[in-house]
Amino acid sequence: MVLKLYGNPHSTCTQRVRTVLEELSVPYELVVIELQKGEHKSPEFVAIQPFGQVPYIDDDGFKLFESRAIARYLALKNGGVGKIIPDPKNLQKFALFEQGASIEQSNFDPSVSALAFENVFKPLLGQKTDPATVEKHKTTLAGKLAGYEALLSRQKYIGGDELTIVDIFHLPYGALLKVQGIDLLESDKYPNVKRWWAELTSRPSWKKVSGQ
Repeated sequence: MVLKLYGNPHSTCTQRVRTVLEELSVPYELVVIELQKGEHKSPEFVAIQPFGQVPYIDDDGFKLFESRAIARYLALKNGGVGKIIPDPKNLQKFALFEQGASIEQSNFDPSVSALAFENVFKPLLGQKTDPATVEKHKTTLAGKLAGYEALLSRQKYIGGDELTIVDIFHLPYGALLKVQGIDLLESDKYPNVKRWWAELTSRPSWKKVSGQ
């Protein structure tokens, strides 16, 4: 049975999983969940994903939600070890990978997701953007990217010297910064971040998922 991905093509977390699937060349069926119709809050959906969020996968009866957990599962199952995830037996490489995973979730995601909520999602919901909140998160993100710049000056990627799913995790929300007119990831102020981001966004997997 082909793997089924229950999500929405415009959902950042769905895009995260789809990019990993494309990196691994795993056949899958995208089962579109219409968010505007509230299908992710239906009893049938919540019975599997109790938080009512997309996406989740159905891999021949095995159901899993949370995009980062799904990505790890897919990489470990589908030949991603040594390609987009380190071999867990190499403790130091895997520790650097886990460090990078923590960096993305703790130091990148909070600011970029908050900015997307203010500048992208609030208008879609008919709500007003709060300029003060936007400036606060932009300032926070700039400070975090200074840390990224320092890290990327001594290693090629966030999880070490090899590309991993940790780098891919940054793509959906990072790409929304450009939509908002925020050029921090492409700024000459952070040349190593700029180099890293240009490489990530040029990957065929992301181009396909993002429709570039």
